[in-house]
Amino acid sequence: MVVVIRSKARLQGTATPTALGEEVTVVEVATQEDDYIIEGCIDLSALALGDAVIVREYVAVDGVNYRVFCQATYSGPVSEPIIRFHSKQFLYNMKYKVAITQTSGTIRSFPYGFVLEVLGEA
Repeated sequence: MVVVIRSKARLQGTATPTALGEEVTVVEVATQEDDYIIEGCIDLSALALGDAVIVREYVAVDGVNYRVFCQATYSGPVSEPIIRFHSKQFLYNMKYKVAITQTSGTIRSFPYGFVLEVLGEA
């Protein structure tokens, strides 16, 4: 069996919270037709003094219930503002989500870009 990338999608945009303390989904991947790989970045360079955010990665191993995979808090300004989400491979029925919550300061916008690659067989 030869494994190939069956399809590729670019998930790109800007995440902007509408209120402090409100979690906003940056990217969410639901069930795919086959196992998949996801990776990407978020740019936190907009954070200024007094601004803070929490970035969370979630995984639904059972395909239904999201659990926190990891989280980190950032306070502005950030000297190294690009957060890199390294490649992760999931089963076709597992879900993946990245979310951001701004907890203090002035509401900011955060550009992001992810690549979703769905696997298949040649």
